[in-house]
Amino acid sequence: MAIPVHMATMSANHLTVERLAQNNKLTEAEKIGEVAQQFEAILLRQFLNEATKPMLSQNEGMNPAQKSIYQDMITNTLADTISQTGEFGLAQAFRQQLMPRNLAEAEAQVKR
Repeated sequence: MAIPVHMATMSANHLTVERLAQNNKLTEAEKIGEVAQQFEAILLRQFLNEATKPMLSQNEGMNPAQKSIYQDMITNTLADTISQTGEFGLAQAFRQQLMPRNLAEAEAQVKR
């Protein structure tokens, strides 16, 4: 049974995943890869949020709200950029774990 979700309670990330699920132009493997990349970016945001705090504590010319906004912008940009490069590696591990066996086997046969 599907649970209705009101649009007012959905974040931008939920909307992106919802659109991704309904996209008929992407294969299931591509959708799984995109979800894995987005999840990697979420985890990177958590790490980078703590890592960038000392960097912004030195800026005396900003009030706390400005520091928070600036830190959020830096964190989001870094997390998205790192995740999009594919070099961090977590997205690939998530993709392998999320991929159904039959789809992974079919994909491996195509690569051969």
